[in-house]
Amino acid sequence: MNRHEFLQGLHTKLKPRTYLETGINDGKSLALSRVPSIGIDPAFAITQELQADVHLVRTTSDEFFARSEPLAHLPIPVLDLAFIDGMHLAEYALRDYLGVERFTTASSVVVFDDMLPRTIDEAARKRHTHFWTGDVYKAAEALREQRPDLIVLEVDTQPTGVVVVLLPDASRDGVLPGYDDWMDVAMAPDPQDVPQAVLTRSRALNPETLLASKGWAELRRLRGRPDTPQLRERIRAAFGDVVR
Repeated sequence: MNRHEFLQGLHTKLKPRTYLETGINDGKSLALSRVPSIGIDPAFAITQELQADVHLVRTTSDEFFARSEPLAHLPIPVLDLAFIDGMHLAEYALRDYLGVERFTTASSVVVFDDMLPRTIDEAARKRHTHFWTGDVYKAAEALREQRPDLIVLEVDTQPTGVVVVLLPDASRDGVLPGYDDWMDVAMAPDPQDVPQAVLTRSRALNPETLLASKGWAELRRLRGRPDTPQLRERIRAAFGDVVR
């Protein structure tokens, strides 16, 4: 299953009310949305037919999230589903997540693209290969290490994997503890020290298995309820069939 097939599956299972994407490029993944959406890319060149109410923003995600009301186009100031596929450098990907998280609920879902490079060359910060993920895999490592409240799931989509993040917390207001120290690690020069677990995909879930989880139906049922520790435990338990 490729990333677009997986993302289509998420739209079907989650039935989001709103959608946001960073790095829309030609619009192929944005075209999957059927709900009010925002697409952010400083150099997009849409070639796909978009079948939703879409606000296209030709700017960087940093500038977009710095606006006073970035989600003004949407009917509600909440992102049920977000897809991060912008600049292929770890610090950009993590900032995109922190920007998105400010507008989430516990039932929101955030997906990162290009998170499972197949080689060290493919994971280089300075591109020198045809297929290139960059070092965005580090963003998942940072969230896994510094935000144990999150569920961070690697998914074995083709060709370069995705990561699904569950249980985001808007109350953190875009702040990640230890961000400055993490930046020293993220900016390491090439070649990157890519963990074997990433290269071999030993932690990665089969995408069909994840889409079959009963957790998606529970997310829909719990959408809109007050964010409480009990709510978060219910969501975590609902994904117990796939969370290792």
